Amino acid sequence: MTTQKERAGRLRRFVVMAATAGVTVGVTGSVGCLSRPVEPVEPRTTSTVIERLTQSSVDKIDLVLGIDNSRSMADKQQILADAVPDLVDGLLNPRCIDSNGVPAQQQPATPLEDCAPGTKREFNPVFDIHIGVTTSSIGGHGADACTVVPGKPETNSNNDSGHLIARLDSAGGADVPTYQEKKFLAWDPKQQLQPPGEGDKTNIIQNLRSIVTGTGQTGCGYEAQLESVYRFLVDPSPYETITVGADGKILTDGIDATIIQQRADFMRPSSLLAVIMLTDENDCSIKESNQYYLAAQLNTSSGAYHLPKARATCQTDPLGACCRSCGQPAGNDENGNACPEDPNCGTHDDVSDAANLRCWDQKRRFGIDFLYGTSRYVEAFTSVTIQNRNGQLVPNPIFSDLDPTDTITNIRDTGLVFLAGIVGVPWQDIARNPNDLTQGFQNFDELSTPNGEGITGWDVILGDPEAYVPALDPHMQEAVDPRSGTNPITGTAIAPPNSPNGTNGINGHEYTIDARDDLQYACIFDLPTSRNCGTGSTEVSCDCQDPNNDNPLCEPNPNDLDANGNARRTLQTRAKAYPGLRELAVLKGMGSQGIVGSVCPKQVNDPNSPDYGYRPAIGAIIDRLKQALGGQCLPRTLTPDEKGQVPCLILEARKADSCDCNTTARTPVSSDHEQAQAAAEADPFAKQSGWNCFCEITQLTGDELTACQEDINDPPVLNGAQVDGWCYIDATTSPPTGNVNLVENCPESEKRIVRFVGQGSAQPGATLFITCSGD
Repeated sequence: MTTQKERAGRLRRFVVMAATAGVTVGVTGSVGCLSRPVEPVEPRTTSTVIERLTQSSVDKIDLVLGIDNSRSMADKQQILADAVPDLVDGLLNPRCIDSNGVPAQQQPATPLEDCAPGTKREFNPVFDIHIGVTTSSIGGHGADACTVVPGKPETNSNNDSGHLIARLDSAGGADVPTYQEKKFLAWDPKQQLQPPGEGDKTNIIQNLRSIVTGTGQTGCGYEAQLESVYRFLVDPSPYETITVGADGKILTDGIDATIIQQRADFMRPSSLLAVIMLTDENDCSIKESNQYYLAAQLNTSSGAYHLPKARATCQTDPLGACCRSCGQPAGNDENGNACPEDPNCGTHDDVSDAANLRCWDQKRRFGIDFLYGTSRYVEAFTSVTIQNRNGQLVPNPIFSDLDPTDTITNIRDTGLVFLAGIVGVPWQDIARNPNDLTQGFQNFDELSTPNGEGITGWDVILGDPEAYVPALDPHMQEAVDPRSGTNPITGTAIAPPNSPNGTNGINGHEYTIDARDDLQYACIFDLPTSRNCGTGSTEVSCDCQDPNNDNPLCEPNPNDLDANGNARRTLQTRAKAYPGLRELAVLKGMGSQGIVGSVCPKQVNDPNSPDYGYRPAIGAIIDRLKQALGGQCLPRTLTPDEKGQVPCLILEARKADSCDCNTTARTPVSSDHEQAQAAAEADPFAKQSGWNCFCEITQLTGDELTACQEDINDPPVLNGAQVDGWCYIDATTSPPTGNVNLVENCPESEKRIVRFVGQGSAQPGATLFITCSGD
C-alpha cells in the first residue's frame, strides 16, 4: 500500500478514471466515480493512474431470471409471478417524484408519458430491455441422475442445459410468444428494434408470468442454480455432450450451438446486466470433470450406489491434507508425513448416504468437495478474462462484443453487472427492521457494517463457509439433527421437535428426520392455499405425506381421517426453505453489486401491503439498479475553485465514421491533455471497441453552471435555451454544492455526482474518461 509520505512526494499526478457511457443524448445524472481524494493542483502531469469505472448511464438492460425448478418450488414461482408487475413497473415505468422525493399522486401509465409539472422520473426510463429465464436443471453432470427419457415428457425438464426457456409447462409443449421466437422477451415501447419488440406493458407482464410458472417443479433435484446461469451467460465453451469415458472419468465434447446463439441474441455488450436467482435450496453445482460426477450417481449394476466415507480426521479438520476419501490413498500431511490409516474406513449405506443429501457437508462426509468453488461465480461476474474448460485464459463473454457485425461496439464496465438472490434466509436477518419489513432489506454496505459487538449481517447469515465457520444464526446452519441456539437478531430460540406449530416465528420448530434424508429449515411461511398430501393426493410435491410427522409445515387434515376418525397430519399449510449458503457467499463476493432477498415472504395475504410476497425483494433490486440507471455516485469529494469548477477533464472516446469535436459542449483534445488521450487509447477495451475519436466535454461555468447544479429539469433551461455540458454536485458539504434532490438516490456517504446535461451527455456507444488532478 502506498504511504502518505510516498503520496506526498509525487507531484502533479493525474488520476484518470474511465467511465463507460453507452447512453443516449439528454440523460441526466450521468457520473464518473472517484476512488481516492483529489486535490486542486494544476492539471498538467507526466504520470497517470487508470481505473475503469461504471458507465455513466444506460439505455439497455438485459435481465435474466434464474429459477429453481425442483420440487417444492411451485409456490415460490407463483409468488414471484405475482411480483412481476412490481418488477416490470419498477424498471420499465419509473415513478415520478417531486423535489422532496415524494411520489406524485398521478403516475404516468406508460414510460412515454411526461411527469406532471414539478415532478421528474426517479431515473430515465429504459426503452430497450431483454428478459430471459433459465432454470437450475442441467442434468446429472455425467451421472445417471436427472436423465431425460425419450417418450416420458415428465422428465423433459431434468436437463434444460442452461438454455433460455419459454415453456408454458415443465413437460414442454407450447411456448409463450417471445421476440422472434428467440425464447426471450423484448421491451420496445418506441418500436426501435428491427423487427419491433413488445410495446404493451400488459402483454409483457402476462408473458413473463407465464414463463415463470411454466418452469415447473419437476426438474433435477441436484439444483445447479449458479452453474446454470454461468453456462448461459459466461461459459466460453459450453459442451454439447458429457459422457463417462472408459477410464471412469468425464469427457465433454463439442460446443452447444444453442447457448452460443441464444447468448449472442440476448446479451448486448453495453447493457446493464442483471441476474435474479430464485431458489429455496443450497446450490449443488457439481464439477464436470474427472470423477466428480459420482456425487450424482444413484445406481450400479448390482444396486444403489453409495460414496466411500470420509476418513475420521475430516470431522475435526476438513481443511487438512489428511482429510481424504476412504476411496483414496491416505496420502501425506502438510509436513510430508504419512497420514494415519483409518480402521473404520468403508462405504456409506442407505441411511448415511441418502441421495437427497449428496451435496450437503461433502468434505466432512465424503472427504471430497465435489462442487465448484463459489469464487468461480464471483469471477464470472467481475473478471474480464476467465478460464475455459481446458484451463486457458480467454475473454469473458459478459465483457465481450458477441456480435461484431452490429453497430453496438461499446463494452459494458464490470460495475454494470448485478446479481440478486431471493434465497433461503430468514427475512428477519436481512431486514432493516426485523419488526417491520416495510422498511426493506439491507444492502451490501448495511450487511457489512459491524454492530456494537463487532458482528456484521454476513456473520449472522453466512459465517465463513470456506473456513468452516458457521453462521451465527442457528437457523442458517445446515443439519439433519435438531439444532439449538438463539437468533442473534430477534432473540428467537430454536424450538425442539414436537413443539406446537408456530413456537418459533422463523421456522416453526425443528422436526424429526428418521430417514436422515432431509435438513432442518432456515425459514418457513404460510401457503396462500393449503395442500392436501393425504390419501388420494395428486400433488407433485408434498411435505406432509407421512401421517406421523412432526413437521412444522403440517396440520391435521379434516379430509384425511384414520380408522378412529381422527384427522391425520397430512395437510400442508406452510412452505419451507433451506440455508442458501453458497448463493449468499457469491452475493457477498459481489460486494455492492450483490443483492440479498428472502425466499420466505413475511406474508402472502395482503397484496396491497409493502411487505407482501416478494415485493420487498423486488424493491431492494430496483433500489440498487436505479443507482446505476440514474448514474453512479462518488465516494470522494472534489474541491471546486473560486469559479465553482472542479480540477477535472472529461474525455469522450468513441468509434466514428468521421470525428468532429467542434460541436456543442465539445472541443478537440488540447495539447496539454494529450497524455490523458494516450491513457484512454491504452485502455484494454480501446482496440476491441475501435475508438478513433476523442473529444473533451465542456465543464460549465457561470449561470450555466448554476443551472446545471440547481435545476432538476432534464435538460436545464437558461433564458429559454438548453444548457449543455457537465457540472459537479455534492450534498455532503456545508453548504451543499448544488441541489441536494439531484443526488437523492445516492447512499448517505456518497451523495455526489458529475451531472451531464443536454448535449454534454455521452453520445450513444461512447466511453467517458474522467481525469482529475491529484497527488
